[in-house]
Amino acid sequence: MAKLYDSISANKRNSVFIIIAFILIVLALSYFLGILFANSIIGLVVGLLIVIIMVLIGYYSGDSIILKMHKAKEVSKEQDPYLVNTVEGLAIAAGIPKPKVYMIEEASLNAFATGRNPERASVTVTTGLRTAMNREELEGVIAHEMSHIKNFDIRYMMLVTILAGAVVLISDFILRSFLWGGARSHDRKGGNAVFILILVGLALAILSPIIAQLIKFAASRQREYLADASGALLTRNPNGLANALKKIRDAKDKVVDDANKATAHLFIENPLRGLGGMNELFSTHPDINSRIQRLEEM
Repeated sequence: MAKLYDSISANKRNSVFIIIAFILIVLALSYFLGILFANSIIGLVVGLLIVIIMVLIGYYSGDSIILKMHKAKEVSKEQDPYLVNTVEGLAIAAGIPKPKVYMIEEASLNAFATGRNPERASVTVTTGLRTAMNREELEGVIAHEMSHIKNFDIRYMMLVTILAGAVVLISDFILRSFLWGGARSHDRKGGNAVFILILVGLALAILSPIIAQLIKFAASRQREYLADASGALLTRNPNGLANALKKIRDAKDKVVDDANKATAHLFIENPLRGLGGMNELFSTHPDINSRIQRLEEM
């Protein structure tokens, strides 16, 4: 049990560092954007405005967009009393309001939670997962998703996704400004020192989206470990989730058809892992065998 609490504490600390890293990248890019077009203060203001607008859209509409994107349908207690009762019971145990329950017609085994806070949250499972899991395994999966809700991971990952998107957007502005001749005009006005500074900004604009994606992957992996640990604490049965992950690992159908890179981090396991290539190399999730091992050692 001590290892479980250590895991939770370590992942919370790492999450703070990840958010700080994102904010620093956004501010640095905004600073260079301002140098190119007017001054650094205006650049910082523009960068912050971009982030604020993106956060507001994601905060108020993000969950409904995600559910529609994956063709998720709400499940009532009359339609599936066992699933809804399981969600309700674990919500009571976690001390949070009962989330809405959704299901996706999908053969692969997967699940995710979304929403902006515990008061407006939902848990979604695929029909494949609902059919394949026994009682303990289903409880393990739902407890994992409930932990994402209780730990405010759903809001946290929304913030990480938005900041990553802001980094890409501002970087694109900087790169396009070079096509418009912004660097050359500043070189004439400020000499070699300004030109060198702009080249540094150009290098940052090229590398930042890659760094942002790597940080996003790291953030998602940390939250999965945290949700595994918190879910095991909630059910007092780490083997339930461990066995569920084994079934997910060994399933023949590994791809959620409507999933994409923007939403892959939400799922309990990478919904694109069956596609190979870059989807395997830059996975949003930690190695599933490592997760199973950690759970079995608790």
